[in-house]
Amino acid sequence: MTVSIGDKAPAFDLPTDTLSDSGGRLSLKSLKGKKVVLYFYPKDSTPGCTTEGNDFRDLHDQFVKAGAVVLGASKDSVARHDNFKAKQGFPFPLLADEDGALCEAYGVWVLKQNYGREYLGIERATFLIDESGRIAQVWRKVRVKGHAQEVLQKVQDL
Repeated sequence: MTVSIGDKAPAFDLPTDTLSDSGGRLSLKSLKGKKVVLYFYPKDSTPGCTTEGNDFRDLHDQFVKAGAVVLGASKDSVARHDNFKAKQGFPFPLLADEDGALCEAYGVWVLKQNYGREYLGIERATFLIDESGRIAQVWRKVRVKGHAQEVLQKVQDL
């Protein structure tokens, strides 16, 4: 499935890290009326994913000021998210998409290649969802350096 600008954002209701104030679950429906930055990353505690999370963490106050909620999502378990979040001090929820349904719905579960080996994995991607629940912007095949700042600029312009 491919999600494009203008599409209704695929709904979700998923467990989150236990360190969030979301009560252990979070749904897109509960965020209606807010801008949502939903970023997908391959794996907790890996170099690129840590850098990306830290960039969103460092700009978090500015995202909040612009009226946006930041959410990270991967197929890692709640326990792994708890460890990652505690270690990095992320102020935003991490969604545990262990069965991959969210990744499938947003079209980020893709065939990847690394050193000549093919495998299925999460494509680093970010989706900006507007207050009405529609996709306002899509970033695919994200390069981490400068990405969070680019997303913030778009949120501020929305």
